[in-house]
Amino acid sequence: MNRFEDKVVVVTGGNSGIGLAAATAFAREGARVIITGRDPATLEVAEKAIGATAMRSDAGSVDEVRSLARDIAGSTGRVDSVFINAGFAAPAPLAAVDESAFDALFDVHAKGPYFLIQQLAPLMPDGGTIVVNGSILARTGMPGMAVYGAAKAGLISLIRNLSAELLPKGIRLNAVSAGPVATPGMDRAGLPDEARAHLISQIPLGRIADPEEIASSVLFLASTDSSFVVGHDLIIDGGMSTL
Repeated sequence: MNRFEDKVVVVTGGNSGIGLAAATAFAREGARVIITGRDPATLEVAEKAIGATAMRSDAGSVDEVRSLARDIAGSTGRVDSVFINAGFAAPAPLAAVDESAFDALFDVHAKGPYFLIQQLAPLMPDGGTIVVNGSILARTGMPGMAVYGAAKAGLISLIRNLSAELLPKGIRLNAVSAGPVATPGMDRAGLPDEARAHLISQIPLGRIADPEEIASSVLFLASTDSSFVVGHDLIIDGGMSTL
């Protein structure tokens, strides 16, 4: 399949995990892929592996988001699809969260995406698509994840409201909300074996997802295969929040 032949696709956080899997899949289907991230080393590795164009950018910085949009405009002149994926989790109990930690999560998961959409939408033609990476924690609860979950809930609400605003321009917005996924970010969380086993026990399918499984849904929402889907949050969690 070459659903993205001659299309320009931007994947934020495309140097690792779900973003890397999605960027690889987009490139495999003919897209000209631009990936972003903060780590120059992993960006370089991903750029070479995928055949993508890497642009270093902090997803939580409005100044860097605006600079990224200018660089993309100068490089390609247009954007056909965007996967807003960059993010991080910082589990912490209520008493341990300070203002800077709170702001960092909302900057990356809510403020940054809003301004990225603001900057890239003018570069998108009729038929353009935007997919954001949400989380089942926007609708379920887990100790230590209150701020992360709130930021993701805000992001999903943002997508629904912007869907109504951008639809007259021919731009569709949707979200994917995954459960646990085997990514470097999950590894960095350092879950003890017993906690990991407990987590898996909560998933009816009995395992953690692979990044490629989330990526395939991202490509569906970004392609014309989902042409009648708009403002939707696609849950991909092995039944964790639905069964």
